Amino acid sequence: MSGVFKALADPTRRRVLQLLKDGPMSAGDLADPFAVSKATMSAHFAVLREAGLIAAEKQGKSVIYALRISVLEDALLGFADGLGLGLIRATDTQAQAGET
Repeated sequence: MSGVFKALADPTRRRVLQLLKDGPMSAGDLADPFAVSKATMSAHFAVLREAGLIAAEKQGKSVIYALRISVLEDALLGFADGLGLGLIRATDTQAQAGET
């Protein structure tokens, strides 16, 4: 969980996650909105991959990144549980509603 929060601590990485919420994107397309070097963006992508927040797939010469929302959800729920908030996953609520 600490790796996820370390990754989320940086505003550039949070913006990358926001961009990916609409669907997978190439590394080049993700880097375009930022005024930093490709090496810097590559380092940000590496931190996000190591935290499990994004998945990378090589397609020809491009790398396509996709958001792994379940990892973020697990970290946030774990954090909330540590605070004693007792939150439950939206998918768990939907599953319980289908059982009744």
